[in-house]
Amino acid sequence: MRQFAYSTLHPSIYHGHGRQPPFFEGWYFKLVSADEGSRYAIIPGVSLSGDAHAFVQVLDGATGRSAYHVYPLADFWASKTEFEVRIGPNLFTQERMVLDIHRPEGQVQGELRFAGLTPWPVTPISPGIMGWYAWVPRMECYHGVLSLDHGIAGRLRIDGQEISFDRGRGYIEKDWGQSFPAAWVWFQTNHFQQPRTCLTASVAIIPWLGRAFPGFIVGLWREGQLYRFTTYLGAAIERLEIDDDHVAWTLRSRSFNLELLATRAEGGLLAGPTRQDMGKRVDETLNAAVDVRLSSASGAEIFQGRGRHAGLEVHGDLGRLLHMATG
Repeated sequence: MRQFAYSTLHPSIYHGHGRQPPFFEGWYFKLVSADEGSRYAIIPGVSLSGDAHAFVQVLDGATGRSAYHVYPLADFWASKTEFEVRIGPNLFTQERMVLDIHRPEGQVQGELRFAGLTPWPVTPISPGIMGWYAWVPRMECYHGVLSLDHGIAGRLRIDGQEISFDRGRGYIEKDWGQSFPAAWVWFQTNHFQQPRTCLTASVAIIPWLGRAFPGFIVGLWREGQLYRFTTYLGAAIERLEIDDDHVAWTLRSRSFNLELLATRAEGGLLAGPTRQDMGKRVDETLNAAVDVRLSSASGAEIFQGRGRHAGLEVHGDLGRLLHMATG
């Protein structure tokens, strides 16, 4: 119980110590170079279900090419008190990433350093982006945002190409639990014309006491203020529409309205967790765009902008999700 309380208040750290299958945990590092020509997602993690193993996924956002690098479970190590994860020769913390991957399916070597991290606020009552739901044991999937936006320094050599990430921008989030949801929409961007601005948004089917509900967590961070639209704070979905080209989503809280229009783009396939294994195939792009408009309850515009290089996933039983969210 003490370890559960500590890990809940420190969402960045590994939550799997002493856990039995089914269980997975993964950290998501988004990297965009200063010239915005190189965009990558690096996803280290571990799966205790089925063929238990650790992994490092690499997604090239510019081309959609992805690689899933498997490591024996014995090569996985994680601190119990801070975010420090080692997978073979690879190291991951909030401030640093060291990669040394030599595989036929891909090669990545180098070191990156992160500065000026902006985590989603953590308090005892609301420990991170999930709010009080983070205290509920045995949920299907938990979520954390370790940094909405930060600077990057360093270089990576990826499949023979030397890439500088000096003065680039990054984003870090994570998931852990038993499985990804039956359906979800997720998008994120921290590349607006207005610097130090980030949008992260997701809606999913959440199992709850033998039933299910459409849970959503949306945050728009700008000028040091975080505008939150979440299920647990009483916000409401006024519109959610999905077609082959767009995701249109409108939310309302007591004080603000948020209009989102994500333009879909081609991406690559990532492996995702089920209760049995890492066999779920998830299409993710880093080439989407998101138009954002934030206004007061009276309709006065507070912010308007377009986010570039957006990560976007639209997956699962979308008909059921849409019916639950809007029906």
